[in-house]
Amino acid sequence: MQITVEKRAETIAKFRTHESDTGSPQVQVALLTERINQLTDHFRVHAKDYAGRRGLLALVSQRRGLLDYLKSKNEGAYQKLIAELGIRR
Repeated sequence: MQITVEKRAETIAKFRTHESDTGSPQVQVALLTERINQLTDHFRVHAKDYAGRRGLLALVSQRRGLLDYLKSKNEGAYQKLIAELGIRR
């Protein structure tokens, strides 16, 4: 259940901060969000996949750390990112 190459490239292109950017916090959070959304859909069908759920919690924790870092370094970019991704309600 990996993110397809096309979807990954599209996400990177949408959230990058400059032309050769592939590792900024914005891009990393966007890619993690895509993976988290895929896993969430997976758990709707496979409710007893507890090992996968553990991986999901690790991804959520990693995303939380990146969001905390981005918020401390650039509040405006943080607000823009969470609005685009729709991860805070």
